[in-house]
Amino acid sequence: MQLQIAPSILSADFSNLGKDIEMLNKYADIIHLDIMDGTFVPNISFGFPVVEAVSKIASIPMDAHLMVVHPERWVKRCAELGVKMMSFHQEAAKDDTAGILADIRANGMKAGLVINPDIPVENLFPYIGQADYFLIMSVFAGFGGQKFIPESLERIKALKAELKRRGNDAPIEVDGGVNAGNALSLKESGAGILVAGSSVFNAPDPGEAISMLRNPR
Repeated sequence: MQLQIAPSILSADFSNLGKDIEMLNKYADIIHLDIMDGTFVPNISFGFPVVEAVSKIASIPMDAHLMVVHPERWVKRCAELGVKMMSFHQEAAKDDTAGILADIRANGMKAGLVINPDIPVENLFPYIGQADYFLIMSVFAGFGGQKFIPESLERIKALKAELKRRGNDAPIEVDGGVNAGNALSLKESGAGILVAGSSVFNAPDPGEAISMLRNPR
């Protein structure tokens, strides 16, 4: 299965965001929206006005990754803005995880579940069949420019093996330090969607950078 590439607009040029979204429409598969509230993670990124602006230009699916303490409050508005994929952190939802996944699906979006590198990957296993995709953070959420954590590969393999054992084909998305140098290892470990920021937007030719991620060697 060919990798899908979901560039994170957190690394885009916000003074020229329309141009960057048009570039993603042409070359990428998914537009990744990193939404931070300053509480679940220390940083604040952007909120609904930016999502709404992107939605008016985007012709490929928008994937909202919520790094927030109350993800349930965002479900309806994300759906209204045309977000197709919405993921949230299992650490934030805790006992309400299943309910939020169901609510996301009920609002017509694909539901994703995320964990940080310090959360056991086995915490995702109970939600196989309830989540449409899983997001493995290969850096700690909330900060751009971190280096890829190599142990993430084993976590991806473990989740992929459990999905296969249960006959479930939910894709595994990976976010953090993704570049052309580790894309092949990620694919071989079982990743299906790669989130990339600086390795796309800081490249001399972003379209070529996306192509290299999609077809790693």
